[in-house]
Amino acid sequence: MHSTTARQTRPGLTFRQRLSRWDVKYSPYAYVAPFFILFGLIGLFPLVYTFVVSLNNWNLLTGPGDWVGLANFTRELSDPLFWNSIFNTFSIFLLSSVPQIITALALAAILDQNLRAKTFWRLSILIPYVVTPVAVTLIFSNIFGEKYGLVNNILQSFGLDPVMWKTETLPSHLAIATMVNWRWTGYNALILLAAMQAVPRDIYESAAIDGAGAVRRFFSITVPSIRPTIIFVIITATIGGLQIFTEPKLFNATSSVPGGPQRQYQTTVLYLWDLAFNRQQFGRAAAVAWLLFLLIVAIGILNFMLSRTIASAESRAGRTRRSRKAVK
Repeated sequence: MHSTTARQTRPGLTFRQRLSRWDVKYSPYAYVAPFFILFGLIGLFPLVYTFVVSLNNWNLLTGPGDWVGLANFTRELSDPLFWNSIFNTFSIFLLSSVPQIITALALAAILDQNLRAKTFWRLSILIPYVVTPVAVTLIFSNIFGEKYGLVNNILQSFGLDPVMWKTETLPSHLAIATMVNWRWTGYNALILLAAMQAVPRDIYESAAIDGAGAVRRFFSITVPSIRPTIIFVIITATIGGLQIFTEPKLFNATSSVPGGPQRQYQTTVLYLWDLAFNRQQFGRAAAVAWLLFLLIVAIGILNFMLSRTIASAESRAGRTRRSRKAVK
């Protein structure tokens, strides 16, 4: 009875008090809402809309056609041109990403030393990234020209046969991978350098006192310390490598077929572009886009799982070494 009377005599909240409660309760949602709104408009909506397009016999001029369901997906999975583009994409990706990451790691280790004019050298390796991809492609297209290219002229001056850079499969993949490496190696090196700069110098000094050389310190201290950054670089290189378009598109501008006369360097995105804008088959192009999206997600998950496995194995090895020292 007494509590009921107290509740009845308790004064109600003022408008300012209610406003303050609402602010504490709902303002965090308002702060994060712009991100989700932009993500929905720029990221999620195009993804869903592309999937809707892939379920129809879509045409660029007439718009939605007949509903075909998953027929576009099954057709692409049985199309040799699609698998040819997948092979070309992975070939160029491996020829570019693996040397690119190794070279970027080596450059970052060199730039992490006490060099003279180190700011100049750090800025210099970023210059290729500033150059537009179109300019890079046009320059390297002339360098790897089959008749009058710089590389073939040098080879012929040594009595060697010219290489068919734009006709054969492997040489064209090497040429395109060289463009990608030239443009992105310095960018990745600076990211790795920033991670190396955050490693405490006391650890290196202690290891040097214990007799560890520069190579031993690099592989035992630097690489494990910057592993999250290395994983980040690998994932971004994977996403970019599987979406390569500009370099193969402009590598041989005189070819009537995108990706070479025999489609020998036609990547998946270039094949997608050919389906959409040359053959007017937007439904099939959207299906290829979704297949590529699922492939990138699968590879990203695989990279994450491998990195976690390696990290857990090294942590177990570290605990084992510490326990053995404690026993001794």
